[in-house]
This record gives sequence, C-alpha cells and structure tokens, in this order.
Amino acid sequence: MKTQQISKYVMLGVIAVSAIVFLLFFFVGWDNEYVGDFVAPMFTSLLLFLMYACVLLTAGLTVWSVVKSAQSNKGVDSASYTGVPGGKIIMFTCVITIISLAIGGVLGIGEEDFRAADGTVTTGGWVTVVDMFIWSMYILTLVAIGAICVTMSGYLTKSATKK
Repeated sequence: MKTQQISKYVMLGVIAVSAIVFLLFFFVGWDNEYVGDFVAPMFTSLLLFLMYACVLLTAGLTVWSVVKSAQSNKGVDSASYTGVPGGKIIMFTCVITIISLAIGGVLGIGEEDFRAADGTVTTGGWVTVVDMFIWSMYILTLVAIGAICVTMSGYLTKSATKK
C-alpha cells in the first residue's frame, strides 16, 4: 500500500474518531451536576485523553519524520533540485516558534493563582505557561495565515522564475 493511501486512511480514521468523541461530548451526559451551576459532561475525560493522544502521536510522528528526512537527505541541498529552500523554512519556523514562546512568556509574567469552581488551585507559574502557549498559538496562527496568503498570491513563484 502506498504511503499516500495509508496517510489518507489514517486521516479519515482520526477525523471519524474525533467526530464521534466530540458528538458524544456535546450531546450525551449533560445532566451531571458538578458544583453549583456548573455541569461536567460525561465524556470530558474521553475528550481530554483523545487530545493528549493526538498531541503525543503528532509529536512522535514529527520527530520520526525529521529524523527520516535528515537521513535520506544527507549532503543534499533540497533547494538545488526542488526549488524549495527547506533549510531556510525550517530555520524560520524554529525562530518564529521560539520568538512566539518568548513573547507569550513575557506577556504572561505575574499571573496570579487561579481557583476553579471546585476549589482546585492552579499556581501562577502554570497559568503563565498556559498564557505562553495561548499567545504563541495566536502568533503562529497569524504567521501561518500570512504564509498561506503569500503562497496563494503566487508572488514567490513569480519571483523564483528565472527570466
């Protein structure tokens, strides 16, 4: 079976499982009283475990992909035969990620402890970490939207075309 077909089936499977879990989360078990006016949907834990599994699987596949790509492209400059400056893209992505995490960390400094409705206390340090990741997510989303707009405009293709 080709890699593209495997990838297609895995993607469809992940979409199907995610859709089922989200439907269960949103439509089943909303009558469980938690604390006061709050409710705890029955499938909250399942949804959280699915998200943890997806993040871990994605991280593992990313590391595997980087290692495999590095092994197969030893000594070869990808820009020389594909026209895509892979090294520059990787460097830019790493720098933007580190900058976005630093900005998020600076914006989250000084957060106070957070007390949930059930009395659980989250320290200010963890609230700062959460803020850091939320801000970096916003920044990286804007960078991705900008990259998509530049790519769709065709500017890079036109500028790379030799005259």
